[in-house]
Amino acid sequence: MELNEQDIQRIVDAVVKNVESAVNSKPLPSQPAPMKLKQFSMASEPAASNFTSPSYTHLPAGVFERVNEAVEAAGQAQKQWVKDYKIEDRNRVIEAIREAVTAKAAYFAEATLKETKIGNRADKEQKLILAAEKTPGTEILTTETFSGDNGLTFVEQTPYGVIGAVTPVTNPLDTIVNNGISMLAAGNAVVFNVHPSAKNISQEMIALLNDTVVQAGGPAHLLTMVKEPTIETVQEIANHQQVRLLVGTGGPGMVKNLLKSGKKAVGAGAGNPPVIVDETADLKQAAKSIIEGASFDNNILCIGEKEVFVVESVADDLLFELMAEGAHMLSPQQLDDVMKFTLKENTQGIPGGCSYLSRSYLVSKEWVGKDASAILANIGIRNVQTPLLLCETDADHPFVQLEQLMPILPVVRVQSIDEAIEKAVQAEHNNRHTAVIHSNHIGNVTAFAQAVGTTIFVNNASSLAGVGFHGEGFATMTIAGPTGEGITSARTYTRQRRTVIANGGLNIRG
Repeated sequence: MELNEQDIQRIVDAVVKNVESAVNSKPLPSQPAPMKLKQFSMASEPAASNFTSPSYTHLPAGVFERVNEAVEAAGQAQKQWVKDYKIEDRNRVIEAIREAVTAKAAYFAEATLKETKIGNRADKEQKLILAAEKTPGTEILTTETFSGDNGLTFVEQTPYGVIGAVTPVTNPLDTIVNNGISMLAAGNAVVFNVHPSAKNISQEMIALLNDTVVQAGGPAHLLTMVKEPTIETVQEIANHQQVRLLVGTGGPGMVKNLLKSGKKAVGAGAGNPPVIVDETADLKQAAKSIIEGASFDNNILCIGEKEVFVVESVADDLLFELMAEGAHMLSPQQLDDVMKFTLKENTQGIPGGCSYLSRSYLVSKEWVGKDASAILANIGIRNVQTPLLLCETDADHPFVQLEQLMPILPVVRVQSIDEAIEKAVQAEHNNRHTAVIHSNHIGNVTAFAQAVGTTIFVNNASSLAGVGFHGEGFATMTIAGPTGEGITSARTYTRQRRTVIANGGLNIRG
């Protein structure tokens, strides 16, 4: 039996009618709820919730004492979210979130720096705005269709349900915003286990997002968190029956633990991004880009440039351009002095840094994310304002091999592009995270891309371009190299559902 276009259209119309009938079986009230965000108009109030928590009213919206309470609340909200709200409702809520976060980005940046004591305020504000404005919403979700003599098949992106998400201290709020928009757009709710060193400001962000969702017409508790996050609460979330998907952004140990849960896990591990500069590069532009990426938020981003391999013939010129752009070169003695307090000997032989391997040194956590001027002041060099410290080392130096998360950039001279690629791949430690090359030789660019195999690969720009900052493409704060999902978005947090309507579907009654 052959299907013509009218037959196919009739099938699609019937399916759409059935879906709309189910969605509209419990219509939203027509009276608008009050809106504080003037830019967005409301078409309806949120549907009535069956979940009440009078004993938790002393806590910020979305914050719960116990994991089970947070998961149960998110579960109730998610059921409403998929049953009573259309795509246009999701879009309205997400747009309200974007505006609310952007409006308070300066405040949250300052408060995050005060609590975590790492990074710098200006860059934190830019990160939050990036997450709010360039995280894609429902528009990235697409339905694939197949039609032919045997009927019609369409593949939809459907939600998991309740997601458990772990967030890092390096990007605490922007990860909540980025994950939150993506997960809500996909039809999910999310329970966050935030980093303990950012728990207070994370509570404020969760409260803002929940209040914004409700004001924009959505159900309460689509985003929740446990008040006192610990390793134990991570395990509780991971093992909770209602949590269907786990998402972790942080170090390799955390990702490994999530994978042990037996559930589907999206893991964004650590990185140690290498940079190659060859003899064909625009050295002035390379210097600007390297400083932008390596100094951004004091180099606490996992995508940030962590070590440079430069071909000997242009090494002196690159160093000149880097210093001309404001970087400060450490002398060999100053480098030794800096190492004494920014690194510590790994006497217990425990794994650390950006891989599971044990190394001779570990990074001193108290110096992670500190200003370059503060590091200089600690070795007696005061009144020097610089965004980035440079040092010349060999390829085996701890600053090259460790993801040190400080505005200190080791520069390694190499004799050829082949040597640069070999050493860069080794320093990246197979994290499959991010790599950068400054080159106008397509063969060199291609060879490095194939050898390093990272999720993000940037040519002739800073690493930040890889997440949409001064670059094309959308933003993400969860770069899933270890588990293979890559650049995450709403599509990452969905399951595929294939609906097949065979020839008998022609008998569907409208």
